[in-house]
Amino acid sequence: MGPVSAKSYPGQEAIQVNARPAQRAKQEIDYGRRAFGYVYGALWETTGSCWTQCYPSRCAVHFVDFLCYVDSQIPEDKERISAIMDNLEMHHCRDLLLFMIHHPRWEFVYQPTYAAYLNLIEPWWKVLRSLALKGRRFQTWKEITEAVEVATSYWNAHKHPFVWGRRRRHQPPRCSQKFSFQVKVLRI
Repeated sequence: MGPVSAKSYPGQEAIQVNARPAQRAKQEIDYGRRAFGYVYGALWETTGSCWTQCYPSRCAVHFVDFLCYVDSQIPEDKERISAIMDNLEMHHCRDLLLFMIHHPRWEFVYQPTYAAYLNLIEPWWKVLRSLALKGRRFQTWKEITEAVEVATSYWNAHKHPFVWGRRRRHQPPRCSQKFSFQVKVLRI
């Protein structure tokens, strides 16, 4: 998820629009970051399962530790695990090569540069951020860690296969239309 700091995160608070004088949406001013760290996450898009871990810094040691955690969570009967990753420098480290030697069922696929929209986990991060952080004020890193754990457990309790693309809104069923095609042939 990137760096997450202990601060206020804006949310959606209901205001009275018909009141006179009109109310304004307010958020108290929050100066500074009190504590921060990094959230690592993995999403199994076909089942909807997700795993997150919070670490104080972003380094290869924590990344490999997170991969070992994910490996312990995935059933042993899965022969191949394909991890789709971006081109972060940490995803190309020597420790990752050692991990691949000790865990032969893992395969790493790197997405093209400047193609974050192809990565399925990016929209999922947006959902996790809204579940864990939106509209809350955090004083310590421990509070953020607990909020991320609660959001992850909530997601796993209500998991479903993750669908890439726009948010699906309820739409009335469309009546089927029949199309007719006409082909014109010109002879020269």
